[in-house]
Amino acid sequence: MLVPVLLFLLGFLLLIKGGDWFVDGATGIAHRFNLPELLIGATVVSIGTTLPEVMVSAQAALEHNSGISYGNAIGSIICNTSLIAALTIAIKPGLVKRKTLILPTVSFFIAALVYSFFAYTTGEFKRWHGIMFLIMFVIYMSISVYSMRSGNVEEKVEEEEEEKKALPLWKELLFLVVGAIAIAFGANLLVDNGTIIASALGVPDSVIGLTMVALGTSLPELVTAITSLLKGHSALSLGNIIGANLFNIVLVSGAAIAISPFAIPSEKIINGINSSLVVDIPLMLGVMLLLTLPPLFKEKLYRWQGILLLCIYFVFTAYQFLY
Repeated sequence: MLVPVLLFLLGFLLLIKGGDWFVDGATGIAHRFNLPELLIGATVVSIGTTLPEVMVSAQAALEHNSGISYGNAIGSIICNTSLIAALTIAIKPGLVKRKTLILPTVSFFIAALVYSFFAYTTGEFKRWHGIMFLIMFVIYMSISVYSMRSGNVEEKVEEEEEEKKALPLWKELLFLVVGAIAIAFGANLLVDNGTIIASALGVPDSVIGLTMVALGTSLPELVTAITSLLKGHSALSLGNIIGANLFNIVLVSGAAIAISPFAIPSEKIINGINSSLVVDIPLMLGVMLLLTLPPLFKEKLYRWQGILLLCIYFVFTAYQFLY
């Protein structure tokens, strides 16, 4: 029992330090090239913090476990939005530039609506659906890079009140890469050994799967969001959440579907209808609307958003346990 506990603590430390390195590298690059932090968060940082979901879903797809492939992506979006983003907003709401929010938000809803269309009309995902999602990922990244290079996004990263000594570019890139690896490795240690500890304490397998896997793969987003918040980079935090949610559809689900196509899991039924179509997908869209509409119209995040999203998450979790 001692070894799993030590590895669990090591995973937690790697997550914290990895998040610290990753944010330092990303914000350093943003400052160096006068790029908007929100856009950096929605691309580079989001890919790094989505690595655990990619690995879990890809492994599940190789083992033909459609429940994990499907639930990991949708569950992570709900967790990212109504728990992780909600916590940061409830603690420290702030201002957001509309222009840098439009691209990742619109891209997410396009991908989510396409995903929903296949789910509701066919009830299954075919290999070409997965390939299409991966192509959407490449298109989004290309547009993001073009926007940053061409200067179409007008928001620039403001200088720190106290000027910091800039790190060499190679060190910033090293922080980015090593931070991403530490986050992914730390998340795996935390999930695997947390499951062992929970089993030893007699926690039911269903509870372990719900808490350790769904929340565990979202821990990098939580650590990065908190680290960004503490360092005063709230735009990076919001961009990371929105970008990670987009990547959960086009990259995580896309890769899993391309590896092993699957049907929408139907273990739960509500009034003769698949629970996923009644609860999971509508909630995924709903919490993202609640997160993004106020800043899109008012360029501001409100504390009530965070509190309401947290309430939604706890009700959703209770539903998973009780139904």
